[in-house]
Amino acid sequence: MIYLDNNATTSLDARVAAVLAKAWESGPNNASSQHQFGRRARAALENALDRIGQCLGSDLTRVDAARLIVTSGGTEANNLAIAGLGPEDGTILVSSIEHPSVLAAAGMMERRGHLVLQIDVDSSGTIRLDHLEYLIAETIRLGKPAKLVSIMSANNETGVIQPIAEASAICRKNDVVLHVDATQSIGKLPINFSDWGVSSVTFTPHKYHGPAGVGFLWLAPGVSVRPVIFGGEQQLGTRPGTEPVALVVAAAEATALAVEEREASVAKMARLRDELENGLLERHPSLLIHGRSAQRLPSTTCLSLPGTNRQTVLMALDMAGVACSSGSACSSGSSPPSHVLTAMGVEKEALDSALRFGVSKFSTEEEIARAVEVISRKLQAGSRFAHVEN
Repeated sequence: MIYLDNNATTSLDARVAAVLAKAWESGPNNASSQHQFGRRARAALENALDRIGQCLGSDLTRVDAARLIVTSGGTEANNLAIAGLGPEDGTILVSSIEHPSVLAAAGMMERRGHLVLQIDVDSSGTIRLDHLEYLIAETIRLGKPAKLVSIMSANNETGVIQPIAEASAICRKNDVVLHVDATQSIGKLPINFSDWGVSSVTFTPHKYHGPAGVGFLWLAPGVSVRPVIFGGEQQLGTRPGTEPVALVVAAAEATALAVEEREASVAKMARLRDELENGLLERHPSLLIHGRSAQRLPSTTCLSLPGTNRQTVLMALDMAGVACSSGSACSSGSSPPSHVLTAMGVEKEALDSALRFGVSKFSTEEEIARAVEVISRKLQAGSRFAHVEN
């Protein structure tokens, strides 16, 4: 099986698996317990969090430090940010290409009475900074000033990299909190959360060869967040519940490896992605590659061959031994077309045939060469089938 769905999740790095197994085998790990086991777990947890912070540009040991809140994953971290940041009655602005966990959380806030507006993107899938500025000004004019903006650092379907530094400058100028979903970026882009000048960032290690079941919400110094679940006093009551110490320790190892090996990984992933795209374009000149005119992650390609059906080709590829997706893994089981491509103004034929492929640093030249042949055959078959149907 050739796995080309690395935007959905990645294989666990064997080095991370070894760290995880060792942490699990170390004994009971409840960092809130006062006995020796608990104190040892607390030390392991804090050391792991400090290591993650250092990898991503934050010294968490300082008195005025940023905070790193442990969650169950990226979805919970995004929900915590959208529901818990900014004033309780503020207007919320989200980009139209956000992950479902952001859009659904914003929808929940809208049902609670918040004004929620979407920031447009251009045809390449890049957010329109002029529209962000317009919406902030418009909410002020309406007497409902924007208090929270959410923009992902890179899109999970197209790989298009977003202008976070520029958006951050606009938000700071207008005293608006900016939240960033950086789930797809670690190990692929140079990352320094402190340099971004944003209020909060979410990420989860299973996107870069770490364990699933754990995620993080980074908060800039002085930024607080209201809890959305309630229980004990863990994490200052912000996110109660027993911390998954072993998963956090493994996440620290995965984060360190992703950052240390980024340059070599990026070069390899970009080469393999380009080989995949160019190989398919040679065989199918009418193939559309979405977001190709913009800066993209080195790992991601989203393509369409008008005249084919994305679900039909997806299933045919699965049967032939190639794993890919037809959009976000959080919504790929449903029939509606990609909201990301819709926001980009992609025409219906291309929407109906869009597939996403994601390589990783563990992908190989041989896999890509075989994948080009298999995908090409299935696209040809899908095109012939559509022609017969029409």
